[in-house]
Amino acid sequence: QVQLVESGGGLVQPGGSLRLSCAASESLFRFSTMGWYRQAPGKQRESVATITLSTGSTNYADSVKGRFTISRDNAKNTVYLQMNSLKPEDTAVYYCNSFRWLGREYYDWGQGTQVTVSS
Repeated sequence: QVQLVESGGGLVQPGGSLRLSCAASESLFRFSTMGWYRQAPGKQRESVATITLSTGSTNYADSVKGRFTISRDNAKNTVYLQMNSLKPEDTAVYYCNSFRWLGREYYDWGQGTQVTVSS
Protein backbone atom coordinates (compact mmCIF):
# COMPACT_ATOMS: atom_id res chain seq x y z
CA GLN A 1 0.00 0.00 0.00
CA VAL A 2 1.19 3.49 -0.86
CA GLN A 3 2.02 5.76 2.05
CA LEU A 4 1.51 9.49 1.71
CA VAL A 5 2.83 11.76 4.45
CA GLU A 6 1.76 15.39 4.56
CA SER A 7 3.58 18.16 6.35
CA GLY A 8 3.71 21.93 6.44
CA GLY A 9 0.39 22.85 7.96
CA GLY A 10 -0.02 25.33 10.77
CA LEU A 11 -1.47 28.62 11.89
CA VAL A 12 -1.06 31.61 9.61
CA GLN A 13 -2.56 35.09 9.47
CA PRO A 14 -4.85 36.16 6.63
CA GLY A 15 -2.78 37.13 3.63
CA GLY A 16 0.04 34.82 4.65
CA SER A 17 1.55 31.81 2.91
CA LEU A 18 2.20 28.16 3.63
CA ARG A 19 3.70 25.33 1.63
CA LEU A 20 2.36 21.84 2.14
CA SER A 21 4.41 18.79 1.22
CA CYS A 22 3.26 15.26 0.44
CA ALA A 23 5.98 12.63 0.45
CA ALA A 24 5.07 9.37 -1.30
CA SER A 25 6.57 5.99 -0.45
CA GLU A 26 6.87 5.17 -4.15
CA SER A 27 8.10 6.89 -7.26
CA LEU A 28 5.67 9.49 -8.57
CA PHE A 29 5.92 7.81 -11.95
CA ARG A 30 3.74 5.00 -10.55
CA PHE A 31 0.78 7.37 -10.24
CA SER A 32 -1.59 8.80 -12.79
CA THR A 33 -2.57 11.83 -10.78
CA MET A 34 -1.95 13.31 -7.36
CA GLY A 35 -3.87 16.00 -5.65
CA TRP A 36 -4.73 18.01 -2.61
CA TYR A 37 -8.15 17.94 -1.01
CA ARG A 38 -9.48 19.73 2.03
CA GLN A 39 -12.25 19.29 4.53
CA ALA A 40 -13.51 22.05 6.76
CA PRO A 41 -15.62 21.32 9.87
CA GLY A 42 -19.16 20.41 8.92
CA LYS A 43 -18.37 20.36 5.21
CA GLN A 44 -17.66 17.71 2.63
CA ARG A 45 -14.15 17.01 1.44
CA GLU A 46 -13.42 19.00 -1.72
CA SER A 47 -10.76 18.95 -4.38
CA VAL A 48 -8.31 21.85 -4.20
CA ALA A 49 -5.69 21.06 -6.84
CA THR A 50 -4.62 18.08 -8.93
CA ILE A 51 -1.68 17.32 -11.18
CA THR A 52 -1.42 14.74 -13.95
CA LEU A 53 2.04 13.36 -13.49
CA SER A 54 2.72 12.30 -17.08
CA THR A 55 2.01 15.72 -18.51
CA GLY A 56 2.31 18.13 -15.60
CA SER A 57 -1.19 19.39 -16.35
CA THR A 58 -2.85 21.00 -13.34
CA ASN A 59 -6.39 21.79 -12.24
CA TYR A 60 -7.59 24.04 -9.45
CA ALA A 61 -10.79 24.75 -7.62
CA ASP A 62 -12.17 28.14 -8.58
CA SER A 63 -11.82 29.30 -4.99
CA VAL A 64 -8.02 28.90 -5.03
CA LYS A 65 -7.11 29.80 -8.63
CA GLY A 66 -4.37 32.39 -8.75
CA ARG A 67 -3.47 31.82 -5.08
CA PHE A 68 -2.45 28.15 -4.85
CA THR A 69 0.06 26.24 -6.95
CA ILE A 70 0.55 22.48 -7.09
CA SER A 71 3.94 21.14 -8.14
CA ARG A 72 6.07 18.03 -7.89
CA ASP A 73 9.66 16.97 -7.39
CA ASN A 74 10.14 13.56 -8.98
CA ALA A 75 13.55 13.07 -7.41
CA LYS A 76 12.07 13.48 -3.93
CA ASN A 77 8.79 11.65 -4.66
CA THR A 78 7.07 14.71 -3.29
CA VAL A 79 4.14 16.87 -4.33
CA TYR A 80 3.74 20.39 -2.99
CA LEU A 81 0.94 22.88 -2.53
CA GLN A 82 2.08 26.47 -2.32
CA MET A 83 -0.67 28.53 -0.76
CA ASN A 84 -0.49 32.32 -0.95
CA SER A 85 -2.89 35.09 0.04
CA LEU A 86 -4.56 32.76 2.49
CA LYS A 87 -8.07 33.53 3.70
CA PRO A 88 -9.96 32.38 6.79
CA GLU A 89 -12.16 30.26 4.54
CA ASP A 90 -9.08 28.23 3.57
CA THR A 91 -9.04 26.82 7.08
CA ALA A 92 -9.39 23.04 6.84
CA VAL A 93 -7.60 19.74 7.11
CA TYR A 94 -5.67 19.24 3.89
CA TYR A 95 -5.22 15.74 2.52
CA CYS A 96 -2.89 14.41 -0.13
CA ASN A 97 -4.32 11.90 -2.59
CA SER A 98 -2.90 9.60 -5.24
CA PHE A 99 -4.61 7.71 -8.04
CA ARG A 100 -3.35 4.71 -9.98
CA TRP A 101 -4.94 2.45 -12.56
CA LEU A 102 -3.79 -1.16 -12.23
CA GLY A 103 -6.67 -2.94 -13.85
CA ARG A 104 -8.87 -1.12 -11.39
CA GLU A 105 -8.79 2.19 -9.57
CA TYR A 106 -6.49 2.60 -6.59
CA TYR A 107 -6.85 5.66 -4.38
CA ASP A 108 -4.61 6.38 -1.41
CA TRP A 109 -4.82 9.16 1.17
CA GLY A 110 -2.49 10.78 3.62
CA GLN A 111 -3.38 11.40 7.25
CA GLY A 112 -4.05 15.10 6.72
CA THR A 113 -2.48 18.29 7.97
CA GLN A 114 -4.34 21.14 9.65
CA VAL A 115 -4.24 24.61 8.11
CA THR A 116 -5.73 27.42 10.19
CA VAL A 117 -5.96 30.96 8.83
CA SER A 118 -6.77 33.38 11.60
CA SER A 119 -5.66 36.68 13.06
